[in-house]
Amino acid sequence: MKRSEINQCIKKMEKLIRASGFYLPPFALWTPEEWETKGHEYDEIRDNMLGWDITDCGLGDFGKVGLALVTLRNGNQNNPKYRKVYAEKLLMIREGQHFPLHFHWKKSEDIVNRGGGTLMIHVYNDSDGELGSGDVLVNSDGRSYYVPAGTGVELRPGESITLWPHQYHDFDVVSGTGDVLIGEVSMCNDDNTDNRFYEKVGRFPTIEEDEVPYRLLCNEYPPAE
Repeated sequence: MKRSEINQCIKKMEKLIRASGFYLPPFALWTPEEWETKGHEYDEIRDNMLGWDITDCGLGDFGKVGLALVTLRNGNQNNPKYRKVYAEKLLMIREGQHFPLHFHWKKSEDIVNRGGGTLMIHVYNDSDGELGSGDVLVNSDGRSYYVPAGTGVELRPGESITLWPHQYHDFDVVSGTGDVLIGEVSMCNDDNTDNRFYEKVGRFPTIEEDEVPYRLLCNEYPPAE
């Protein structure tokens, strides 16, 4: 991805967040220059990958496949220094974008439509890494029911779904409804070990530096002095 594309995406997501009545924590708004002044008192941000994360899934076509997100809080099950047992994110998926099928080995999460268009999530059970053919349990805003494998569950603003470990899911937007701001409330997040994608994808994009960064991504913070 070009840095200019990442910058544009973050600005667009900041605008959607404001329009939806949410406010970001201060660290999400720091410039690269401000990050140079931040010492070890901010190690929780560095160690737990809080902040901005833009991914094209290593496929090089962000307009069609990818996701923008900002991690607001997160614990770390691999480091006793951090005792939080939960995480929270905001994500943005654009109309016409797709985020591929995946599940989490350990993490359960609530996915909430925080504003914008209508989110579509296709669900399958895991069957030894493959897509199961059996009916899938849907837990959504106090309602529990079953749907056939591959069903697209629609979430309008304010609606949510609980996704359990080993439950395949993807993200799309219902055509004509507009970009969606997604909330994620979950157990601690560990993208390094807890994600299982159905098809092989990459993690962080290769960046072409065609302009200076607007915000640093969560894997770009300078070390504390």
